[in-house]
Amino acid sequence: MRKTLFTIGYEGLSPDRLHAALKAADVAVLADVRAVANSRKRGFSKGALKAGLVEAGLGYEHFRSLGTPKSGREAARAHDAGLMRRIYCEEVLDTADGGLALDALADLAAERPVCLLCFERDPARCHRRVLAERLAPRGFETVDLYGDFL
Repeated sequence: MRKTLFTIGYEGLSPDRLHAALKAADVAVLADVRAVANSRKRGFSKGALKAGLVEAGLGYEHFRSLGTPKSGREAARAHDAGLMRRIYCEEVLDTADGGLALDALADLAAERPVCLLCFERDPARCHRRVLAERLAPRGFETVDLYGDFL
């Protein structure tokens, strides 16, 4: 049986649009996969994000160890998805800690509908795509959310 894994980037979204997109997709838990869960964008730093999600009836889990290292974030900002992917795999996913964190994410997503969150709107330029690809052989199909329907 295929399980659905959702992804969303909060670039261009308000917290209300994020909550609406998650609820419309029947997501139960937002999995924050940012290494640094701070944001200059109001409502998207870890504390405020978690509080808003809980108020909206949604769960929140921070998978800091699945975040992109600084060099990977710099590559993404430079629009070099290939370099970002290489850095992310070598420095995160292909490590023992990264493998354990990916297992924990897979276990959570097998129990309840989960959506991966990072900043990048375009999943092709974000490590969310790499995570989704790594989870595909475990029976997950990916649906990218954008929150544009409001």
